[in-house]
Amino acid sequence: MKKEGSQEPSFTNVEYKKKPFKTIGKEAIELYKSTTQKLLKWQEIQINCIMATNPDGLWKHMVYGLCVSRRNGKGEILAAREFDGIINLNEKICHTAHRTTTSHDAFTRLYTLLKKAGYEEHSRKQKVMPERSFFASKQYGLEHIEISGGGIIDFRTRTNNGGLGEGFDLLIIDEAQEYTTKQESALIYTVSASPNPQTILVGTPPTVISGGDVFVRLRESVYTGKAPDTGWAEWSISEQTEDISDVETWYKYNPSLGSILTERNIRGELAGDPLDFNIQRLGLWVSYNQKSAISETDWTEIQTTAKPKLKGDLFLGVKYGRDGANVAMSIACKTEDGHIFVETIDCVSVRAGNKWMFDYFKNPKVKKVAIDGAGSQQILADQMKDAGFKLKPILPAVREIVLANSMFEQDLYAKKITHSGQESLKQVVTNCEKRPIGSNGGFGYKSLVETYEIAIMDSMILAYWLCVTAKDTVPKQSISY
Repeated sequence: MKKEGSQEPSFTNVEYKKKPFKTIGKEAIELYKSTTQKLLKWQEIQINCIMATNPDGLWKHMVYGLCVSRRNGKGEILAAREFDGIINLNEKICHTAHRTTTSHDAFTRLYTLLKKAGYEEHSRKQKVMPERSFFASKQYGLEHIEISGGGIIDFRTRTNNGGLGEGFDLLIIDEAQEYTTKQESALIYTVSASPNPQTILVGTPPTVISGGDVFVRLRESVYTGKAPDTGWAEWSISEQTEDISDVETWYKYNPSLGSILTERNIRGELAGDPLDFNIQRLGLWVSYNQKSAISETDWTEIQTTAKPKLKGDLFLGVKYGRDGANVAMSIACKTEDGHIFVETIDCVSVRAGNKWMFDYFKNPKVKKVAIDGAGSQQILADQMKDAGFKLKPILPAVREIVLANSMFEQDLYAKKITHSGQESLKQVVTNCEKRPIGSNGGFGYKSLVETYEIAIMDSMILAYWLCVTAKDTVPKQSISY
């Protein structure tokens, strides 16, 4: 028996095996067969899921997301859905892609299906098109097909304002990992006037160079149960694997392996970056936009020129560098206007010891201190205990570091954080990029400049995290008579 990739998605919220499950996908599958081509089993399953209907005969999934690794044949699913849409459903369709080459390939694929199904191409100059005929505009980047009887499809490259003022029944978001919020705002309302609208997003998990955020947001809403009328299916490994040469893993997350995709082709991809292989071939989702970085503009916008009016307790963050050469300390405090003020105290060679930090630990206004750095955090914690400090250090776990970084990023862009423009801190923050940490898609930061110590930024984030999660201290009231 021929070996084949898993035909069932690793995750889906569509109960296609549970009765009653109604779909008109079978008509689309039969129409596709009229071209002498045949869909794979997993492609047929997805067509049936996409074209599932509710008791009123409307689409069960007004939005449908499909995520599967490259070269598995996602495009044929879109072609089958579009083919049925313009032939049987008389829909007006817009197929969008990130690159013009991709949208042009989609046009060519559908054009070929029409020819194979026996449809005749006719000129626009003809007043009346015969039955089973179509008109095709082949202008690169502005491709267009009209079917005798009324079905229409446009192929476009996405822009931040493309699609405004136009109306469609079906919106296709190809290369969905590149679909941005600005593009979504331009396209989302193009199907609002349709009596039975549907939007289909098809792509792969975001990579290091992906700029989209909508696909990530949609997936998160599905996983948290906050996406009504939305279907989702994916083939994805849950955690990054170091053994990327494991053939059984390839079959688990590539449904077309053994048919249109071969083991030999995948072996040729092993020389690349292991993380990229996990993402693009095994469907690993990293829960952040890897392309993002904190720009100088982002950091400057939250700088305060006036002396901050601090209130409440102080919080310290201590971070030992990844190479063990340096240790940095930063401080955070809430301000009267509702911000969190952050600043780095110092970054010192570990050869100087830890006692330079002790004067700060003695400060009665310091409420908490967090220490991070494998191999060194416990040493400092023990020294604090031996010195008799009442201040009990917090040694954060990986999940807490992940949470701290995530909260910092959100509050940074929400402008809830402020600073005084400290040059050493600015250099590191504005020259960093994200790096994956933990096994559940968390992230941390690393420096883009070899001579900049990322521990400065990490210690600042630790101090901020303690401050933002601390409850405000309410002074005890004494009553005398």
